[in-house]
Amino acid sequence: MALARSKVTAQGQISVPAVIRKRLGITPGSIVEWDEDGERIVVRHAAQFSSEEIHCALFPNGAPEPRTAGEMKQGIRRRMRERYARD
Repeated sequence: MALARSKVTAQGQISVPAVIRKRLGITPGSIVEWDEDGERIVVRHAAQFSSEEIHCALFPNGAPEPRTAGEMKQGIRRRMRERYARD
């Protein structure tokens, strides 16, 4: 039995039923993906995050201290030496 039904408009648009929007966390501006799984078409909520949301997830305590290009290069070199050091 179907969870919900939608009707396609003449322009090819559909409305996502409220029960589906709530279940998948779909809000205005959300992206949905359509995929083929054998004889089925699967529709799912695509994870889409703003750069601000990503920044907050990576730096929950605020932005890191600014670094110069030279300091960043030095840090990359140090990390590469540590990672690929031969015993």
